[in-house]
Amino acid sequence: MGAFVYGKKSGSLKPVIIGIALMAYPYFVESSLLIFLIGALLTAALFVFRD
Repeated sequence: MGAFVYGKKSGSLKPVIIGIALMAYPYFVESSLLIFLIGALLTAALFVFRD
């Protein structure tokens, strides 16, 4: 939610999309390991794809 709010306030689309993905993907993934790995990758994407 933090990435979504940050992207919305800054007017940047990348953090908004990553924030939505971070909030939504646990509903579709059942494995704890996959939830951890996807969350880590999406969080790293916030830093790699920043403007």
